[in-house]
Amino acid sequence: MPTIGVFALQGDVREHVRSLEEAGAKAVPVRRPAELDAVDGLVIPGGESTTMWKLAETFDLLEPLRMRVKNGMPAYGSCAGMIMLADRIQGGIEGQQTIGGIDMTVRRNAFGRQVDSFEADIDFAGRGALRAVFIRAPWVESVGPEVEVLALAEAGDRIVAVRQGPLLATSFHPELTPDAGVHSYFVEMVREL
Repeated sequence: MPTIGVFALQGDVREHVRSLEEAGAKAVPVRRPAELDAVDGLVIPGGESTTMWKLAETFDLLEPLRMRVKNGMPAYGSCAGMIMLADRIQGGIEGQQTIGGIDMTVRRNAFGRQVDSFEADIDFAGRGALRAVFIRAPWVESVGPEVEVLALAEAGDRIVAVRQGPLLATSFHPELTPDAGVHSYFVEMVREL
């Protein structure tokens, strides 16, 4: 059983822990570098990407996160976590930093403000319909040649889920639905590596 951490300084921590446990992993909160060192993979939850970046710096986690990702640790980012795994951001605040790792450009709050939140059925990774919850969600503007597009949504076929090697990212919040399909997919990724 893999041990998967959930970045626990901000965001949907409890919901991701529950979904990971339903998917067959041991889930633990990660707030410090020593806790990061003890996990096989990491989930970066939805929340607010600028707050996550600043808290990661404050708690001396940003550089250790970058190093673990660079060295091949599997990581999954949902919503703000997708932004944190992006190599490039559109619509970020001046100087905003990410962990990086996925060769993509992400647009912050692309689907609109909080009042524009919505749910939609999408086909995730060819596994059939999955209910996706979009809350102030980003979308992927462009991807590099090594990035696999796993799901599209809304008019214009916006990219809302991607994978590059051991890294997975979604615009939506699967932890807010009873379907643990995305988390199961990530747990399988961790087991494979």
